Amino acid sequence: MTHIKVPQDRIGAIIGPKGSVKNMIENKSTSKLDIDSESGTVEVIAGDDPVGAMRAVDVIHAIGRGFNPEKAYSFFDDDMLMLEIIDLSRAASTPKELLRLKGRIIGKGGKTREIAESLIGVKISVYGKTVSVIGHPEQILIMRTALEMLIDGANHGSVYSFLEKKKQDLMRAQLDSY
Repeated sequence: MTHIKVPQDRIGAIIGPKGSVKNMIENKSTSKLDIDSESGTVEVIAGDDPVGAMRAVDVIHAIGRGFNPEKAYSFFDDDMLMLEIIDLSRAASTPKELLRLKGRIIGKGGKTREIAESLIGVKISVYGKTVSVIGHPEQILIMRTALEMLIDGANHGSVYSFLEKKKQDLMRAQLDSY
């Protein structure tokens, strides 16, 4: 049994229309979810599949960090996926600074986030005081570095160049593994 604290405004996303998201998580994980919408706590009670219960926890964390449930379900299809959550409030001392950092990560019209997602093959969510990434371990490492570059004030062009180079490295590694 695992307890997860979720932001109040994300409880509805975990339940879904007519309970559809909750039902999907329960079916795919064989777990039972007990959701307390008052406190924002989700309890995951493992069923027959302990790994499924762990993946359910990842899905709930991802939805809680702003991911669309459809994107979060990918945890059920790929055992290698991870969720990385970076707390931006450690790098921003004021609400205005936090907003600026989030804007740098998202980019004008979502361009920076979109480029990072397509080059490295990850999913990114900027929500509250956090930026979260769903990807494989090597993708997460690359994105953590790219996000730190943006947080530290690197210009977007440098970050895009870094991501382009890392995309080539990932493709080379994939070819070498065949």
